[in-house]
Amino acid sequence: MASAAPAFPPDDLAARLAATRALTLELARPLSDADACLQPFPDASPAKWHLAHTTWFFETFVLRDHAPGYRLFDERWPFLFNSYYEGEGARIERARRGLVSRPSLEEVRAWRGHVDAALEQALPGLSGEALALVDLGIQHEQQHQELFLTDLLAAFAANPLEPAYGDLPPASRRASEPLTWLRGREGIVEIGAAEGGFAFDCERPRYRVLLGAHEIAHRPVTNGEWLQFIADGGYRTASLWLSDGWAWVQAERVEAPLYWRIEEESAFTLAGRRPLDHAAPVAHVSHYEADAFARWAGARLPTECEWESFAACADPSTGHQLDAAGPVLPQPGGSIFGDVWNWTGSAFLPHPGFHPAKGTVGEYNGKFMSGQMVLKGASCATPRGHSRASYRNFFQPAARWQFTGVRLARDC
Repeated sequence: MASAAPAFPPDDLAARLAATRALTLELARPLSDADACLQPFPDASPAKWHLAHTTWFFETFVLRDHAPGYRLFDERWPFLFNSYYEGEGARIERARRGLVSRPSLEEVRAWRGHVDAALEQALPGLSGEALALVDLGIQHEQQHQELFLTDLLAAFAANPLEPAYGDLPPASRRASEPLTWLRGREGIVEIGAAEGGFAFDCERPRYRVLLGAHEIAHRPVTNGEWLQFIADGGYRTASLWLSDGWAWVQAERVEAPLYWRIEEESAFTLAGRRPLDHAAPVAHVSHYEADAFARWAGARLPTECEWESFAACADPSTGHQLDAAGPVLPQPGGSIFGDVWNWTGSAFLPHPGFHPAKGTVGEYNGKFMSGQMVLKGASCATPRGHSRASYRNFFQPAARWQFTGVRLARDC
């Protein structure tokens, strides 16, 4: 997890830091202490843990290491809120994060306030290296804001009462736009983040790749189209599936995207259960499902390089993404960024010449380059301004509790 030195003055960095930290608190505002402790499955984390872990990150890598005289708020808490940084020593098992009822939610909020005040005081005197870590911490917390929402959605979905986190507008009832195809770039193109500005280490170095003739769909696959796939026996036709995917479908008895009820055409959302919007992008599908749908549709998933080249001229701050106030639910229409992450057909592997960041923060990406598939774009839960064409999200192929969807490609 690495960045270049910040290409903006510390005052701007301070404003971005304050806005990011405030948004996390706002996302947590409706929650009770009990809500904030829920861990629906081992790969998800409690809301309180996200609040604490992002605070631990700033306290550990910025204040402890770069603010002389700073003392840890509580020396016992790093064991609870370290994630998987081996360089920071022992930590609680990931699957047991939901058992951490103490410290309380209010105590974690108090810790956040303490760390925020210390950061504000320390910022004017921090070195360029430390300011780069503050920038890294902002990007890291924005990732956890999305995880906060998707993990909470999974936790509330596990409650038979299916409680609502908040309100959402009614379904649009718009007709889906007919799918059209756009020609992708051919020949030698450059992929990866350019020098200057922030990027995670896995986005660099920039390199050249040869692309053949191909087309990419102008919009994601919709709920209505996914219903057609189901009606046509998509989940019962072995020839559509990768071998591992078919084994997963059989073992997990998968019949539809996560949170769907086919018999009533509904899906569970952060606003509770609601009717499917046929024109909205399908979400909460695995890579296995995305690949099977593409095969059923006579298409395929785009490669990471095809998608990135296609999106290189798009504005990544546009589209339906997470704002301070706005529906956290995929919406019809939109742009290549927003609504749902797009599965690609590419494994999460290093760019040629990749080197992880120095120090413990270098554990963030490189050690996960095995058994993961790349997703591109952004979702309705991604903080606006966080993503870019070179951004590399990644999950295991069976994962689907994120806002993951499908944008088709085909050869031509």
